[in-house]
Amino acid sequence: MNPDPERLPVRIGSPAQILAAVPYLLGFHPDHSLVVIGARPPRDRVHVTFRYDLPDPPESAYTSEIAAHAVAVLTRQQVTIAILAGYGPRRLVTPVASQLRARLAGAGIEVREMLRAEDGRYWSYLCTDPACCPPDGLPYDGPSSSVAAQMTVAGNIALPGRAALAAMVAPLGDPVRTSMRQATADAESRAAALAAGAAGVAGAGRGRRGRLRPVIDAGLRAVREAVGVYRSGGRISSDDAIAWLTITLADLRVRDDAWARMDPGHLAAHRRLWTDVVRRAQPGYVAAPAALLAFTAWQAGDGALVAGQRCEHAARDPVDPARLPALGARRGQPRPPEPAAAGLG
Repeated sequence: MNPDPERLPVRIGSPAQILAAVPYLLGFHPDHSLVVIGARPPRDRVHVTFRYDLPDPPESAYTSEIAAHAVAVLTRQQVTIAILAGYGPRRLVTPVASQLRARLAGAGIEVREMLRAEDGRYWSYLCTDPACCPPDGLPYDGPSSSVAAQMTVAGNIALPGRAALAAMVAPLGDPVRTSMRQATADAESRAAALAAGAAGVAGAGRGRRGRLRPVIDAGLRAVREAVGVYRSGGRISSDDAIAWLTITLADLRVRDDAWARMDPGHLAAHRRLWTDVVRRAQPGYVAAPAALLAFTAWQAGDGALVAGQRCEHAARDPVDPARLPALGARRGQPRPPEPAAAGLG
């Protein structure tokens, strides 16, 4: 989490205020979801926010997996307070929320509030007084609340749903897709030729590292130039340039160099860059730029991290080493950072 020190904190306390803040912490209005908010001192500031799809129908194995993962994330983040908000019918929310509550208690994490929201009304699992928590729930209007207004002024957005957020990093269709497919094949050939040329000059004694050096150097230059273009307000329109970035980022040394250049002072530029690369990257080359985009989202306090989810999907579609002999053996799939969200005072 990297909250802006100049930004006034948004204070949330009531259940209605919590529900009003959630869409801005995630970046979209959740549905059929369990949202987990973790806070820690000082002043119980929100440190991390993430969500899970609710299994439908409920599955005990998946419910247990969700609870275990959420506790692990909060524990690693040294969170001491949790707020749970389930969106959907009771039959879907209650099994997951109840098991997570029990696991959190066992981990020594206080559950400050546990809510269920559906059709503009909410219920608290922790309040049993019908005078303040009636059986038919309480109405709330998140978009018109003061919390929503403060979050909007602070620069946070809440898209209509997860699909709208996913569309922001979805792969582009034709004619871009066809053009990028050819550009990527050309980039693979270029990398292989550079490696083969280096092998011919260096000889077998230099080994694989020596053969890859020209490819890596070219990738490092490409990353440096791309970051400079976007920081100056420009945009890369060349398919060949984007394709070269995608295949050289498959090497850890190039990817780590890009990671090190993600100065939080240029968040907007970096997010534009890696969004453009992710949307045009071909299957097998999405993981690295998606992880970089997820990292910039983490720096900005954007809890949605759809880029991180694309990265996880891309990990199941690795580069075929036969297609890219220059880089195939180095293509470790990057692990996206844990989800995070902007802090609230």
